[in-house]
Amino acid sequence: MMNKNKTLFLFYQLFIFMFFLCNPIFSIGITKQIVIEWDHGKPKGCIEVTNGRLDNLIIKKGKGRIQGNHFVFSTDGPARIEVTVSEAQLKLGPGASLMHVKTEQNPFTFFIRDVNTTFPIFIPEFLVVVSLADDLRSFQEITSDIESKNLRCKAEQYDFEPEETYENAAAHTRNQFVPTWLGLSRDIRIFQVEQLLSDNYGEMNSITPKWATTNVPLKQKKGQNGISYGFLFGRGQGTTLDIERKLEEGTLPILHTVLKDEDVTYHSIAFTSFEQSSLIEANLKGTHYLVADNYCHGTTFTQQQQEAFSKIHHQDMAHDEEVVLYFRCEALNTAPVPRYAFYKTPKPSKNWADHFPYKFDPSTGFSTYSSDSIFCVSKLNGTLLPNEEVAVLLQPGEKAVFEYFLPHQPIPFDRAKRLFNQSFDERLAGCKAFWGNKQQEATGVHLPERRINEMLYAGLHHLDLITYGLEPDGVLAPSIGVYSPIGTESAPIIQYYLSMGVFNRARRSLQYFLDKQHDDGMIQNFGGYMIETGAVLWLMGEYYRYTHDVEWLKSSMPNLKKACDFLVKWRQQSLIDSLRGRGYGMIAGKVADPKDEYHQYMLNGYAYLGMSRAAEIAEIVDLNYGRQIQKVADSWKQDIRNSFFNSRAHSPVVPLGDGRWSPTVPPWTETVSPTFLYTQPGNFFSHGSFFTRDGLLGPLHLVYTEVLSPHEEAAKMMQDYYNELLFQRNTGFSQPYYHRHDWMELQNGQVKPFLKTYYNTFAGISDRETYSFWEHYYHVSSHKTHEEAWFLMQTRWMLYMEEGKTLKLLQGIPRNWMNNGQCIKLKNAASYFGLFNLDVNSSVKSNTIEATIECNSDRPPDRIQIRLPHPEGLRAKSVSGGTYDANTETVTIDSFNGYANVKLVF
Repeated sequence: MMNKNKTLFLFYQLFIFMFFLCNPIFSIGITKQIVIEWDHGKPKGCIEVTNGRLDNLIIKKGKGRIQGNHFVFSTDGPARIEVTVSEAQLKLGPGASLMHVKTEQNPFTFFIRDVNTTFPIFIPEFLVVVSLADDLRSFQEITSDIESKNLRCKAEQYDFEPEETYENAAAHTRNQFVPTWLGLSRDIRIFQVEQLLSDNYGEMNSITPKWATTNVPLKQKKGQNGISYGFLFGRGQGTTLDIERKLEEGTLPILHTVLKDEDVTYHSIAFTSFEQSSLIEANLKGTHYLVADNYCHGTTFTQQQQEAFSKIHHQDMAHDEEVVLYFRCEALNTAPVPRYAFYKTPKPSKNWADHFPYKFDPSTGFSTYSSDSIFCVSKLNGTLLPNEEVAVLLQPGEKAVFEYFLPHQPIPFDRAKRLFNQSFDERLAGCKAFWGNKQQEATGVHLPERRINEMLYAGLHHLDLITYGLEPDGVLAPSIGVYSPIGTESAPIIQYYLSMGVFNRARRSLQYFLDKQHDDGMIQNFGGYMIETGAVLWLMGEYYRYTHDVEWLKSSMPNLKKACDFLVKWRQQSLIDSLRGRGYGMIAGKVADPKDEYHQYMLNGYAYLGMSRAAEIAEIVDLNYGRQIQKVADSWKQDIRNSFFNSRAHSPVVPLGDGRWSPTVPPWTETVSPTFLYTQPGNFFSHGSFFTRDGLLGPLHLVYTEVLSPHEEAAKMMQDYYNELLFQRNTGFSQPYYHRHDWMELQNGQVKPFLKTYYNTFAGISDRETYSFWEHYYHVSSHKTHEEAWFLMQTRWMLYMEEGKTLKLLQGIPRNWMNNGQCIKLKNAASYFGLFNLDVNSSVKSNTIEATIECNSDRPPDRIQIRLPHPEGLRAKSVSGGTYDANTETVTIDSFNGYANVKLVF
């Protein structure tokens, strides 16, 4: 009996040992034999192991020598070494063993636990494979085996799919509903309108008066943060919800809603205007940018700015008249028999059970807090509304017209009487004219896809709506949804203003950052973000590239120099030998909400880009200073690249969908891998994603900030693992417009991947009817103009981009935009080369596509490249007006003289 028990005990011990040996979650202290084979190239370097012990290196193929952990091959053919590692930690999570292959060319790192024969580590760009020692296949045999499986990574899959369309993207992405913001522009008196669009929108429609993004407090409601007003048309919450919304003419900030409640159709219109004055530019006072800052989220004031705000706050918020939300709802009976229409005019609170004291007076149509505090005036068919809630019996085809005018804050009785007599139709006509005039000031755009065409102008108005400041020529605060301006997030807003030719608006918005510059030269306005100084210098360079405004440049040079000197001093703190290859010459600080005070690549990319642009424009008025700053910028760029490639060498490779493995890069130099690989302890989930640091704020920003070329192998390999692991439908998680792979795709002619990104991003995060954007997929920050502005800039890049002295046209357009009879027109489009016109017409039924380009500026491009894709993918048989590249469907016009006509015959 004792012998039997002993046998069972030994068997049990063996079972436990094998369990821990085979299970990567628990296995510890394992000996592994790994082979690394290069196809050719005389590799030379060393092997190091983290969290394990390197026991032995043996050359198994090729001629060379081993000395300790170093190896060198003397022949140029296949080179294979076998590495034995003991005490390998194969567990999941922090502390797993890493092997570092530190060759002179293309060093890389991998998790030892990842090595197996079924999916060997295969990096064809480095001509290397890694497998277990019992895998006798050569590099070429492993390559052949992988290729025989016909695997594809996601980027390759897109090339085999039809081009993405909005309709397809909309069918596969979230259908978002975003509250609508209505206002006048410049003025922080905003109304947020929320309608019954989905289950999470509450019991009634609601209107919330706001000062920028702060709910307006009421004297009558002490101790509570503002008020929302609830109202309703239709019979109420039921089993179906048939509602549609749109903007006036598809673009103007005038909200139309159509609710079909079986036999009764309700069509409502809502917009804002003044209480008495005409809505024209001359009557706009606006709000001082410091006051606007105070009512936005996240703003930070220096002591000097706080004192300035305190002096002007009371006077700036005093108004002779209110901004008013004008609302009309027409109820139409479509039945062949009489039907009732129902309406409830606004009341305090969007919950029926809240009983905040107020009164509706049917003798006046006023809703009041007191006899001299009227918050709403209401009408029915042009006269007094007889009750707060009404049912109107409509004959077949008959209409009832409900109206209310809601001031931003309650007004006295005599002013309410005058407001009651305002004409809705006259106010509506004035509002349309006001926004229409703003639209006429901008670049003229006609695109074949109506939705995109409307979004370009609706977006321009959405940006303008919350760009606050005093008129006619005060500093403007380019706010971003609920937040005050941020150098990085306001950047696409200002760039889109420039692209649409509204230079004055762009200049005044840029001046916000210069006026708020700190005494030490730092530019920081929001929540401790340390990235703004570089971003604003970049914007200064962009503004000059568009405008060549020398007088502005001269007046702004003190700000530019202070900012550059600040960055130079900051950088000097890291010019110490102990940081070489891991942050030498790089600044440390956080770039967004996560409190990551490290040498981040995004932070330094924007700092370099800002310094480079600053040097470019500084040379125009101060040659010596400009050259001095350029030297710093060049050194900074090289220091970033040195740390980048060192980080890449030490960061584990990850598998791709086509059998390849790709090196990765951490978001900052202080860690050894992307945070999502958890090589080190920590919690990195934030903002709804595991990829916030690595994707939104990660090293791919180095491509957009010109530290890495979009064409170099390191950038392309980085893009590969982003596409594969960090994206859905080629779109980033959480806050997707923080990802700049879109720009890189266009730079590399990857039209299908770009269109996948383009359509799926805006289809999944914007309101498909009113075109407003969320900040995040999970409904944080409505009317987020940073996200919307990047969409607008994506469209701009799709239509035109500059590269050196070349203007590249239509590089990313869908080929269905060239269906027969379609046209693309740009009138006075703004670029680095001045204003230009483009007119493209497709007559593919007659086998032709024709384009005309005009640029009469004093700095036209030397060369034009225009892509003219046939909708069916045909290649042109003959071309006039330039040199045709059939592979890229592009015509090149060298020695452009200001006018060109191109004709393709198919």
